[in-house]
Amino acid sequence: MADIRPFRAFRYDPRRVRLDQVVTQPYDKISPALQEQYYAASPYNLVRVILGRSEASDNPANNVYSRAAAAFRDWRSDGILHQDSSPSLYRYSQSFTLPELLGKSGTKVERQGFIAVGRVEEYSAGVVYRHEQTLSKPKADRLELLGSTRAHFGQIFMLYEDSGQIDALFSTDAPPNIEVSDEYGVVHRIWQVCDADLIHSVCAAMQDKKLIIADGHHRYETALNYRNQRRKENPPSQPDAPYEFAMMTFVNMNSPALTILPSHRVVHSLNGFSDEVFYKSARAYFDIDGVEASLDASRAMAMLGEAGRSGTSLLAVSGERAFLLHHPNPNASEVFGGISLRQQSLDVVQLHKVLLEHVLHLSEESIRNQQNISYVRDAAEAISSVRGGKANITFLMNPCRIAQVREIAFAGEVMPQKSTDFYPKLLSGLTIYALD
Repeated sequence: MADIRPFRAFRYDPRRVRLDQVVTQPYDKISPALQEQYYAASPYNLVRVILGRSEASDNPANNVYSRAAAAFRDWRSDGILHQDSSPSLYRYSQSFTLPELLGKSGTKVERQGFIAVGRVEEYSAGVVYRHEQTLSKPKADRLELLGSTRAHFGQIFMLYEDSGQIDALFSTDAPPNIEVSDEYGVVHRIWQVCDADLIHSVCAAMQDKKLIIADGHHRYETALNYRNQRRKENPPSQPDAPYEFAMMTFVNMNSPALTILPSHRVVHSLNGFSDEVFYKSARAYFDIDGVEASLDASRAMAMLGEAGRSGTSLLAVSGERAFLLHHPNPNASEVFGGISLRQQSLDVVQLHKVLLEHVLHLSEESIRNQQNISYVRDAAEAISSVRGGKANITFLMNPCRIAQVREIAFAGEVMPQKSTDFYPKLLSGLTIYALD
């Protein structure tokens, strides 16, 4: 049973700050350049809390985590952040134009959801399901931040399933309490919902839902680890303690505005890489067609999209050549080591297990640690990396489909990291859930 509840969010006071100068993308989407941009935007920008700068003089008493806690404490006491007086749900709308890389440039859509706190559950409870692998390093960082600040600043992106009934409950003609545009032109709107009857209806409607983590696997597992720490510190069990919950945005997985982008793989720093050796090795596992080596990103993604209609398709681009790989060899079972047929049908699994691990001989550990691989959303950027001599080979991909995410998650299986890129991201700092 999904336990969803209202909460009294801390929000920036618009009389004290400009909201577009203080909210941010999620911490893991903040590049060094964007971090600097946020720092310059405002002394109250949330980046100082969720992804602060390290300093040469950092020590156990003064570091990014202690400074984050101090900033959050000071902003509360100074009135930069104020807490809503009533427990509330928060309707969340994102209006955006579909990115050009999907081949639907210019199409405007609106994704609806709502923000609440949800009970964190072990995966074994059959309430919350993951679909991607997680890494230990980001979880350790987020746990340190959560322990220092005792607050959730960004929402975990959760998917549920219905025919639109829950979204309909939030329908309103009232103007939003918050409206802000982000760096990508996405318009984010928030409506505070205080009506007790409406809150009860929404929470009751969510009780029978199974939830899939779309974005925020590391933060969810961090919330679980923190909950377990606090349980040890505060026996006996306190089932309604604030640390038993985390801030989440809930979106219907049947929404036509739910958008997943591909994460292309750029492979670099390989000793003695040869595109001819790659071709000869890979053709044992795929049908391979040579394509125009000078093709641009738009043509590449259109070709991939067309080929993907009949199953797995990948486009490999090196400095001198380009190959379309399709129709995997069904007799290559020795490569998959017991991975289910369900997962073998995924382009990203074919790429990781066959091409990255078996053909290019990258270990799972090196891939996890991103030693020879980087993940790029923009196909043009991925292609330019190899043509500019910065990488050996780039693999362009079609986006994963939401039906595949659903099937994998509910089967209790996980995809490789960076298998999905849900767009747009949920802004951090629109609402804040403080545990004390």
